[in-house]
Amino acid sequence: MTRPLKITKQVHFGTAKRGRRVLKEGTRRRAVALGKVPRLSRLMALALHMDDLLHKAVARDLADLARLAMVTRGRMTQIMNLLLLAPEIQEEILFLPLTHGGRDVWSERKIRPIATVPDWRKQRVMWRELKAQRQEAELA
Repeated sequence: MTRPLKITKQVHFGTAKRGRRVLKEGTRRRAVALGKVPRLSRLMALALHMDDLLHKAVARDLADLARLAMVTRGRMTQIMNLLLLAPEIQEEILFLPLTHGGRDVWSERKIRPIATVPDWRKQRVMWRELKAQRQEAELA
């Protein structure tokens, strides 16, 4: 007399080509939530890229860049004004920490007044004050 054979495995439903559902072995792997790059960092990178396009003569002026990016000339000017920031501030903006849900902590609108100041030393002071305000707001 033989005993019935019982096999136990963990399975889950996965997706194959064209959205077809298939039974797969093992447990479902959860995607690691890495966060997203802050919008301000992406805008800074875009400004640097657009500046490079100007220097390589791919675009003649800001109007060409605005058409390329499908934004207004005014918005392109706002984005390109990020290049007027001190190099250390630009670097900090490029390497802002990832955002994990919710709104971005930093906005381009808050940075605009700093970019209008022509003296980099004053910009650095304004940047430190803005960062201090941000830290106080996070702690409150």
